[in-house]
Amino acid sequence: MSQKKPFYITTPIYYPSDKLHIGHSYTTVACDALARFKRMQGREVLLLTGTDEHGQKIQDKAASKGVTPKEYVDEIVEGKGGVKDLWKLMNISYDRFIRTTDEYHVKACQRIFETLYNKGDIYKSVYKGHYCKPCETFWTESQLKEGCCPDCGGAVYEAEEEAYFFKTSKYADRLLALYEENPQFIQPESRKNEMISFIKQGLQDTCVSRTTVPWGIPVPFDPKHTMYVWVDALSNYITALGYENDAYNDYDTFWPADIHMVGKEILRFHTILWPAMLMAMEQPLPHRVFGHGWLLLDGGKMSKSKGNVVDPLILCQRYSVDAIRYFLLREIPFGNDGNFSNEALINRINSDLANDLGNLLSRTVAMVEKYFGGSLTNQYAGGAFDAELEEVLGAMPGRVTACMDDLLIPQALQEIFKSIQRANKYIDETAPWALAKDEANRERLAGVLYHLCESLRLAACMLTPFLPETAKKMAQQLGLAEEEITFEQLSFGARSQYTVHKGEALFPRIDAAKELEELVAAQAAMKQQAAPAPEAKPAETTGAPLEHLPEIAFDDFCKVEMRVAKVLGCETIPESKKLLKLTLFDGERERTIMSGIAKWYKPEDLIGRHVGIVANLAARPMLKGKYISEGMVMAADLPDGGASVMFFPQEVAPGSAIH
Repeated sequence: MSQKKPFYITTPIYYPSDKLHIGHSYTTVACDALARFKRMQGREVLLLTGTDEHGQKIQDKAASKGVTPKEYVDEIVEGKGGVKDLWKLMNISYDRFIRTTDEYHVKACQRIFETLYNKGDIYKSVYKGHYCKPCETFWTESQLKEGCCPDCGGAVYEAEEEAYFFKTSKYADRLLALYEENPQFIQPESRKNEMISFIKQGLQDTCVSRTTVPWGIPVPFDPKHTMYVWVDALSNYITALGYENDAYNDYDTFWPADIHMVGKEILRFHTILWPAMLMAMEQPLPHRVFGHGWLLLDGGKMSKSKGNVVDPLILCQRYSVDAIRYFLLREIPFGNDGNFSNEALINRINSDLANDLGNLLSRTVAMVEKYFGGSLTNQYAGGAFDAELEEVLGAMPGRVTACMDDLLIPQALQEIFKSIQRANKYIDETAPWALAKDEANRERLAGVLYHLCESLRLAACMLTPFLPETAKKMAQQLGLAEEEITFEQLSFGARSQYTVHKGEALFPRIDAAKELEELVAAQAAMKQQAAPAPEAKPAETTGAPLEHLPEIAFDDFCKVEMRVAKVLGCETIPESKKLLKLTLFDGERERTIMSGIAKWYKPEDLIGRHVGIVANLAARPMLKGKYISEGMVMAADLPDGGASVMFFPQEVAPGSAIH
């Protein structure tokens, strides 16, 4: 075992989505690169990832599919194309995978909850306030933004139920002191300032149980309650090491964690609730929590509900896993939001991987084969430009290490590619093809090509954590065994001779215009393939006759004003089981519409959503004049007699005309 301090890094545990996209890979690929880098430094590493499988969202999705919640998450995590398949595809070298439905985790969480209760840090009360179902988060009135969830912008609804609370407010001063005394605890710096501001506004106690969501871990001493998802989810970082269970036994080895890597939308729970819980349990705190940004597409976070997902399978099949890993690690400014586009991906592959790295390898190997029959020994030192190249190569490992220590992953790759670009410039400076014309220059030619081989060897060593398969291919063409591309051999001149073997191009150059067309077509084909097939009808069957209204002239149709409106509020009314009372903003003013959709929609399904309305329908009194309806919500009939409201994406502004 290494004498160096063990290194423990965690990814967020992911909500099991039935449509995984490239954004899911972003954080985990970064954590994998960090873990591989630390292993190559000789550290004992534990990389933890997993899935967060309890809560209302899972319960609702399973019900909609007619399966149990456990059946639903089992398929998404373990099934074909699921979370574990995605991590295998992306070459994630995780050491441990935790599911919050794992029996050992469930029992450990119950012990943790009971410990906090016995210490007086958990108490029973009643929750009354606003709840966001997608974020599984409770909000106070002051925290809402325009009446909606401040994190996702979605609808919230009024909730009132008996619940247990954790005394987060008790730890406000200790948390502020933690941030002051440990400047590295929250990164980036801007995120720390957000958390300080949040606490100083008045830290509220945290709801940690539900009575209305049975899909969760039962509170051991009050089984009608289930643990609220965040206590369950956050505890995974220590239960996965054996805390309060006997499934594992390396808590003392790896805790406290070196880095919790999380998305910025869940940073508050990891830097306020989680350390407060650990303080209450009298356990050490993690060293650092890094809140990274989002991978954006067309300016918005990738989301299945928005329909803007990018399938990682297509990208990896077309360009290789390492090309996608490189794009995610190099293109995205770590800690900030980054944009994904097909154009940016192709440009990055062509410029860095094909032109710089691939070209350097193929040219070098070809010249060694052409001029020296594939075998080369360093026979010359001290030529022009050699010292400058050697200086760049010598400085590269230290600079990369400094970047990785500061979690500057794109900059670490920049440092590696500076050496690659310098080696390409060295070819132009020394012109080996010109040296080859005169036998008197043979030793100098050997020295030049040796410098290029050493440049590639050192690049392969340093690229291994980021592009593991590419580094192996480079080693093969340079005649190196895999164990020779290690951090132990990072000095220039550590290898004195080479026997090269020409192979396929690492990254063939892409015809951007042609490829963009084909990629769009491939993505569309996969979406169509994934869509459920329509039920087949017998050839002789025709649709049932529809009831038609009399034809109208186009000018008459133009008199109907259809617009997009935002649902600001929605409520049931005691006088009718059929009607919902909606308060909407139509881009100009607020209006009330009574809609007969209460049988199929609850108020929380509609609040915050953008819907289609008939805006110029004359106002009419309803329920004996007690209510006035100023328009109509647009909806379609379903085959089962239900109704489907016409929803629009959040990007479609209230007041937009529907044509």
